[in-house]
Amino acid sequence: MVGLVAAGALLGSAVAPAPAARADTDPPPITAIADMLQQTMDGLKFQEVIDTDPPTTATAVRALKANSVDKDAKTPEQRAKTYAAAAGNQPISQQPQVDATVIELDANNRPVSAGTVLMSPQYPHGKIIPLDKNFHTSDVRWRQWDDSGWYTNHAQGTIDVVPGRENASTDFMLPYPASVLKLMINFGVLRLVDKGVISLDDTYAYNPTTVSSLCGGATSDTIRNYVDASLTWSSNGASCALLKMLWDHDAVNDLNQTFQNLGLETLQVKETNPANGGHWSNPVTMSSIDTAKLLALINGAPGTVWTASNGNAVTADVLSPSSREFFKKELGDQGMNDVLSTTNWCGADYPAPGIPAVEPQRWIAADGTVTVDGAAYQHDVRPCNANAEVTFAHKTGLVSNSGSDAGIVKSLPGKNGRNYIIAVFSNLGDQYQDPNRPPTAPGAHPVAYSEKYAQLGLAIDKYEASFGGAAAANRR
Repeated sequence: MVGLVAAGALLGSAVAPAPAARADTDPPPITAIADMLQQTMDGLKFQEVIDTDPPTTATAVRALKANSVDKDAKTPEQRAKTYAAAAGNQPISQQPQVDATVIELDANNRPVSAGTVLMSPQYPHGKIIPLDKNFHTSDVRWRQWDDSGWYTNHAQGTIDVVPGRENASTDFMLPYPASVLKLMINFGVLRLVDKGVISLDDTYAYNPTTVSSLCGGATSDTIRNYVDASLTWSSNGASCALLKMLWDHDAVNDLNQTFQNLGLETLQVKETNPANGGHWSNPVTMSSIDTAKLLALINGAPGTVWTASNGNAVTADVLSPSSREFFKKELGDQGMNDVLSTTNWCGADYPAPGIPAVEPQRWIAADGTVTVDGAAYQHDVRPCNANAEVTFAHKTGLVSNSGSDAGIVKSLPGKNGRNYIIAVFSNLGDQYQDPNRPPTAPGAHPVAYSEKYAQLGLAIDKYEASFGGAAAANRR
């Protein structure tokens, strides 16, 4: 189904004439990539997943609401026990929330075309959100995620993320970003580096005055090592340390204001705990379009990349060239290629192949298997690395009701010209599984995400392989 949808979109793009120049007063266009993204998401039938732990009583709903903070506190071992013990297994109660964006880049890394699609019970086939020339929309009423409200309020949020959107034509509850929020934390850290407030090689003593299960106890390390652990294997402890350091320097409110100044209005690090850097809860918000635009700035591009709604000319100089390169290197060393890319499961019958990304050598043992943070994937990735076509500098996220992945895709030398950014957020965390998911082998890292993420990633990558890079300029 996905292949047919993608092929149809490819054919349509191949014969379409180049769009004419449009006036600022013209409505935003529906781009080819947006159309392809919507068709592919609809064809994947996200609603066919099963719910392993649906709330069946009012008490269960109250418990779900009460547990809506520090959601990343579960260990892989705890998750594995949850999978083994899951007995609820029933079809998901309604269409999942999915928020997906692809931004196509030219040869100079400038965004030239983008597509954003929102899927929910209100938009079961996926709704294309037209973006203006600044890759922005004012016609979505973004709502904060609500764990229990997704079940009890027909997936409609009640807390506005961006004020003044009461008359927007689209009302959408943003999925919780899970560990993709670490992009925002590390962006804030590197802003402090660029200001000369701290250095990457400074040692930071993390001494929380209250201890949370998410963050753990006191530690001490260089900021460089904390950033590496936060981004490459998603250490919660390291990320809490970095966030507490931002609080120590009174930099969190400034970070949120910086996102507003950049026109990334849904990116908000709110209501976290200055005492320990924890309390990651629903007021921490990200949309796929703003996350993809943040990655475009991290990636770097010349001149004004877009103009914010407040009139600010936004450039990649929001980070220094050295900070951008360091950020990209860390994202490129991502060990968890198991969401939109599934290289860690190389050769497996399940999950499906995703973006054909190379696995960084630092995680690969002599037998070709990958171990990240003590968790072994038990698959030889060398054949997939030999056939890899792209690098994928990205950050993943996972909690029970959130699965996410966002990053920068670039072709390896000699491969077809990909140069794009993809960001996907959904409520399909590891509570929701595919009916065909096999049991986890003893001692192996469990398959935590629906393979529909990987199928989406592969469909987008095949499309971009045929019409990627500078050719995207003709499809805006």
